Amino acid sequence: MDLSLRWLKDYVDIDVPIKELVSGLTISGSKVECFEEEGNYLSNVVVGQVLEIERHPDSDHMFITQIDVGEGEPVQIVTGAQNVKKGDFVPVAKHKSTVLHEGKQVKITKGKLRGVASNGMLCSVAELGLTVNDFPYAIDDGIFILGDDVDKTIGKDIREAIGFDDTKIEFEITSNRPDCLSVTGLARETAATFGLPLKLKKPEYKGIDGKTSDYVDIKIENTKLCPRYMGGIVKNVKIEPSPRWLRERLRACGVRPINNLVDITNFVMLEYGSPMHAFDIRYIEGGKIRIRNAQAGEKITTLDGVERELSPEMLVIADEKKPVAVAGVMGGEYSGIMEDTNTVVFESANFDGASVRTTAKKLGMRTDASARYEKGLDAENTYHALMRAFELVEQLGAGEVVREYTDEDYSDKTPKSVEFDSAWINGFLGTDIPEEDMIKYLASLELEVRDGRVYAPYFRIDIGCKADIAEEVARLYGYNRIPSTIIRGVAQAQLTPKQVFERKVRRTMLALGASECETFSFISPKYFDKIALPADSSLRKTVVISNPLGEDTSVMRTSIVPSMCEVLVRNINYRNKAATLFELGNEYIPCDDEVLPKEPVRLCIGMYDSEDPMKFYELKGMITELLDKAGLEGYEITRPDDNCVFGEKASFHPGRVAVIKTAEGREIGIFGELSPDVSENYKVKERLYIAKICIPELMEGCVPVKTYKPLPKFPASVRDLSVVCGKDTPVADIEKAIRKAAGSILESVTLFDVYTGSQIDNGKKSVSYSVTMRSHDGTLTDEQTDKAMDKVFKALAENGWALRE
Repeated sequence: MDLSLRWLKDYVDIDVPIKELVSGLTISGSKVECFEEEGNYLSNVVVGQVLEIERHPDSDHMFITQIDVGEGEPVQIVTGAQNVKKGDFVPVAKHKSTVLHEGKQVKITKGKLRGVASNGMLCSVAELGLTVNDFPYAIDDGIFILGDDVDKTIGKDIREAIGFDDTKIEFEITSNRPDCLSVTGLARETAATFGLPLKLKKPEYKGIDGKTSDYVDIKIENTKLCPRYMGGIVKNVKIEPSPRWLRERLRACGVRPINNLVDITNFVMLEYGSPMHAFDIRYIEGGKIRIRNAQAGEKITTLDGVERELSPEMLVIADEKKPVAVAGVMGGEYSGIMEDTNTVVFESANFDGASVRTTAKKLGMRTDASARYEKGLDAENTYHALMRAFELVEQLGAGEVVREYTDEDYSDKTPKSVEFDSAWINGFLGTDIPEEDMIKYLASLELEVRDGRVYAPYFRIDIGCKADIAEEVARLYGYNRIPSTIIRGVAQAQLTPKQVFERKVRRTMLALGASECETFSFISPKYFDKIALPADSSLRKTVVISNPLGEDTSVMRTSIVPSMCEVLVRNINYRNKAATLFELGNEYIPCDDEVLPKEPVRLCIGMYDSEDPMKFYELKGMITELLDKAGLEGYEITRPDDNCVFGEKASFHPGRVAVIKTAEGREIGIFGELSPDVSENYKVKERLYIAKICIPELMEGCVPVKTYKPLPKFPASVRDLSVVCGKDTPVADIEKAIRKAAGSILESVTLFDVYTGSQIDNGKKSVSYSVTMRSHDGTLTDEQTDKAMDKVFKALAENGWALRE
């Protein structure tokens, strides 16, 4: 809601700095988004009078003018405008001034035009940021010749002279306060906030003899969706521009002035928050107005020129044959005011908010009227709005108001009331406000306290319980004055085990040098083709989004891998030489017997390096460090077999991929280099490395509390050995056999060399380990060490591996 400060001052004598005003209103509950002065982009533009004008000696279409700007000596300005003559008062942009040109702020300085000095510029309405709607006597393609409705004091700032110096305040109005979508509503809030009287008088009009029912027959057929409908007749209408004061207020509130009749309806809507409409009676066939539901297949062409098909749940204003307006949304094409309109029907009505909202949404329309109706308006406001419209018609001389109007009223007149309990309010707020002060605060908001209850005025539809009354007291008492208290009876908030574990994973990944990223959970089905998933992969069975933004975001991801691939490829395309990224995100696995999918958390690590493409072991090192920090014991990293649970296995290079297994043999992760086909699908040359780890399964396998061992007291015994095995034998299998055979005195097994060459048979390799053994009971003897190593040699032989000579 945009509010004109000048309009606000018509109702409240507020005289405080603008920052104090907006701060006070925000604190009392009427949140101000921003404020600005009209025409603040204009500078050094003043009122001037043309003293002399003559043709330019070297141009057929330019003139040399002498302008009085109140500085003693006239200012010479060259102009190409054809509508300027001697004696005219015009806006003058002097040397070093700023105006608008094609919507952009430009600076005006003196110079020469065809060899003649020009010390400024004469301005059109567009160069002041206005339109001919703001000043109807102006022209689009000429200089703005100031009329009798402006201050023609020579040298006066143009903004002040033409009334273009109002302050616009933008409010964010909450949905439960539709009364504040009006100038009078915000005036009430201002008066209550600053303790000032509200100058709001009852609208009055004289009228001429006659009855509205003599001109049009009005009936409500659906009283649930339209509890009140009022109509009045204005005869001998005179269509002309509205006076400047009215145009100014409409413009400051973001509404374009059109003509006096239309402007009156818009003015009343802004002033009272109750939308109105004016029908040309010539286009109401049969002299009947019926408020009814649309019939199936009915159509209407609305004021914006669009033909719209209606449905039976929509409420319309209809004549004897057809709909002439969509109730609460917009009038029909022929329902508006035209230049030859003579008699109009003023409509002021109350419609069901939910019905208006549904209709507007279905028709793809949202108007100022529907925005107000959909929040819920009280039926009583329709009366005040119609009376104000009649008053303005007579004030502007726009026509003759027929004195008796039609009022179809089926609204509930029961006053809204809530129990008043000052002790409860103080207990609820944690305050000690005297009851007399509470009553004073409520009275300033027109909330009357009597007989132990608070009675709300008709426009406060949001008052429904004691907490609402407490809120009114609190905001006028001042939220900043309410003492701080510690919440009682609530346990101290703590992180869940899942949150603690995920934070540990994040911290570890950041410590390992990876950067965190976050991607969308919805992806394109084409992503599965990019990562080379088989056509029959279960991961292709997805949750499809009913109303996607597009094909690229049409399904929920069943794998986090393609999301990470997209990020890596984007970095490559941005010519970043290397990247190491991770994401903790959800996958969405549909379940046949459940409505909602499962949403397991996955850790995805992605990396590449254009200058050092071999990153497999670096990725493996990061993973082992993560698993150790997380507390996973007895895990195994091995090649995936045909029964691998990860559907993404097909995306990896068959010789550079591994799975992570827990001590119980459960697969909880997969990592490695993506296959060359995947890189080709993404049109990149770099090798892409990806890891995917199942966080719930990892958390389940980790020990919750780490057990620390004391530093060793006795020396270790170290033996080296080299094993000859098949070239394709995983070194992890050999290490596993060594660990199992060495027994409890084994401390560590470290791989330090892999050799293939002339001294080794074809198809074989030599793998060298350093085996460290230590006892916590005493220094190991050679006999104990030899005995443990003999068991290792025997285990290796049983597996077909020989010691290298």
